[in-house]
Amino acid sequence: MNEPLTTLTPHAHEPELFTDAAEAVAHLEALYAEATGFLLQKFNETLNARLPSARFRAFYPEVRVSVASHTKADSRLSFGHVALPGTFAATITRPDLFRNYLTQQLALLIRNHGVPVQIGVSATPIPVHFAVAAHPEVSVPQEGVLDFSLRDVFDVPDLANMNDDIVNGMAGPNPDGSGHLAPFTAQRVDYSLARLQHYTSTAAEHFQNHVLFTNYQFYVDEFEKVARSMLADPDSGYEAFVAPGNTEITTPDGAIPHLAKMPQMPAYHLKRADGNGITLVNIGVGPSNAKTATDHIAVLRPHAWLMVGHCAGLRNSQSLGDFVLAHAYLREDHVLDDDLPVWVPIPALAEIQIALQEAVAEVTRLDGYELKRIMRTGTVATIDNRNWELRDQSGPVHRLSQSRAVALDMESATIAANGFRFRVPYGTLLCVSDKPLHGELKLPGMATEFYRTQVANHLQIGIRAMEKLRQMPLERIHSRKLRSFEETAFL
Repeated sequence: MNEPLTTLTPHAHEPELFTDAAEAVAHLEALYAEATGFLLQKFNETLNARLPSARFRAFYPEVRVSVASHTKADSRLSFGHVALPGTFAATITRPDLFRNYLTQQLALLIRNHGVPVQIGVSATPIPVHFAVAAHPEVSVPQEGVLDFSLRDVFDVPDLANMNDDIVNGMAGPNPDGSGHLAPFTAQRVDYSLARLQHYTSTAAEHFQNHVLFTNYQFYVDEFEKVARSMLADPDSGYEAFVAPGNTEITTPDGAIPHLAKMPQMPAYHLKRADGNGITLVNIGVGPSNAKTATDHIAVLRPHAWLMVGHCAGLRNSQSLGDFVLAHAYLREDHVLDDDLPVWVPIPALAEIQIALQEAVAEVTRLDGYELKRIMRTGTVATIDNRNWELRDQSGPVHRLSQSRAVALDMESATIAANGFRFRVPYGTLLCVSDKPLHGELKLPGMATEFYRTQVANHLQIGIRAMEKLRQMPLERIHSRKLRSFEETAFL
């Protein structure tokens, strides 16, 4: 293959203007289906022929909007409008998966600015790996397996289009001078959709708008019990439960086979028809896992995510099984230092805090001053060293005391900080499983009956809090506290 191959593309389309969001999204779906269908067909033909006849390229569809006026949009909303006049664009992938989200965001743009949106074909190629991702029966050979280089025939993932520069506030204008309309590029979204399947062993289609993270298998077992009871109740609003391997049940007695090899961070989904159900992800232990999970789930634009896991209680007044509602975070996890400096404050979000506190009161049947018997509100410290107790205690304990921390774990601040970075509302409710500063280490046989009961209640509290958040208007949950000076119009 010394001579360059002729490049073939799908039929060219002129951009079209739309004042109806649903029609605009339908056109996005048509353009995307044509592009990926072209790549899939040419990919199969090339593999069967074993020798390429041409180079094949197709492009992501894009949304583009031009605003000429400085007139302010509804200032009560933190999204759905651009801050300044200009042209703004975003490449789009999987418009079928994001249909509701895209329809909502485009409708707000059209309404708030009184202008149409333009739908057309972008200049960003679709990597063949992402085009065939929705077809598990098709696999992309590793480099060196074929008689030719795949890069000579198809576009492959490009790191220049898969970074977090937009959400980190580091991105300049698009190559054509337009601003950014969405927080992620299409390639960045496609990358995370593929990673989600790999890490959780469930397809992105199953993820719900409210996500619980945990670091303990017990919560998974309880979640399945809750899911089965919900499916038994025709008035619950939940219609299905999905486990790793994409096993889906719709009845309370449905069978869920155990996978021979569980994924690194298994996900479970209690689904509602509108996508406003609850997903539980067992991220395991450590800030690296917490960052990985939230990095990828963020592209789905969930309405909220909460950490419900175990922690070390730092005060002698605490007991095993007590709850900790985080209202601040001491970040010593280090995994986000390059993306979000430690001097950036991570504020508590009132709507999340109230929902969690009310849920604790309802499940435990304690309120007011009595609630303080089992729950502390305060700073949660997150570290990256699970065996921090084995080091010289003078430094760590002094810092913990100075910060007024009441609990310590390895995930919560990472999840909250990434929520702040990705503009996803976040919160933390932990359960004290040990008190290392006071001689109660996490050892077998130390759990009291109260502790076991509280852990059983913990998941119920997380679910109850999510159901409260689901009833709030979207504009109330997505606080302006999470938005920077110059934000993308898309949520």
